Amino acid sequence: PTGGTEAGQGAPAPAPAAGSPPPDAAATPGLDPSALDPSALDPSAATGGMTADGVAAPAVGAIDGALDSALRMLNDGGPAVWAIAALSVVTVALILWKTWTLMRLGAWSRARSERALAAYLHGGPEAGLAALRRRPGLRGRMLRAGFAALAALPLAAAREETARVAKRELADARTGLRALELIATAAPLLGLLGTVLGMIAAFRTLQEAGGRADPAMLGGIWEALLTTAAGMAVAIPASAALTWFESVADRARQDMEDLGARLFLAAAAAPDPSSAAQSWPPAQGAEARADAA
Repeated sequence: PTGGTEAGQGAPAPAPAAGSPPPDAAATPGLDPSALDPSALDPSAATGGMTADGVAAPAVGAIDGALDSALRMLNDGGPAVWAIAALSVVTVALILWKTWTLMRLGAWSRARSERALAAYLHGGPEAGLAALRRRPGLRGRMLRAGFAALAALPLAAAREETARVAKRELADARTGLRALELIATAAPLLGLLGTVLGMIAAFRTLQEAGGRADPAMLGGIWEALLTTAAGMAVAIPASAALTWFESVADRARQDMEDLGARLFLAAAAAPDPSSAAQSWPPAQGAEARADAA
């Protein structure tokens, strides 16, 4: 009986019958179930590298790493970096809002105003107003006010009314630029303040250490310099956006001055402001009268 038992223990296990379910990995001693299921080690493997939200797993990892780095930088930089981060959010919001505002005001619609003035000079006030019925822009609104003022007011009063409308439109075009200017000035100053405070703390630590150089102090120094870099990173785009917006407003002002001057020169040369189209340009009329004499 003893020999039979030993022979039974040494015999190989019978092979599973065809169509029978595979053996249970959990019931097999010494076998790790995760070795048979890759999704146990990597949850994204069960969905082909995608998370439950349908986002690729490497992209989620990159976003998480960027967020961790940003939070670490904010914690290392101290209050100055938090203030600069708030200024960066305000800067982005101001740039987007100002771009939308200039588009709404029609800051780049110059051709329509030129056509409206040409229509006024050749066809009278009705033709000029008809050319400004749809989205006239800030230049067109000034011309429309000038057309209406010339038809209802004396020449001097019409000029004053047109200048008032032009100033109002330019003021709307320059709204928000002072805030961008303030951010472009204050952001690097905040960064410099954080750097100075950090360097003061680092040198105080060196003094308390008795003059012994400690490599750990290098971390405090680069953390102090981090605030200056953050301040410049906010101030540079704010300054660039401010310069661009100011150039758009200046170009609109120059165009409005040119359009207003041409409009009132035509009105001054005409005996009746409403008939300015028939007497423009005045120089050609004077030369024709001189040649006839």
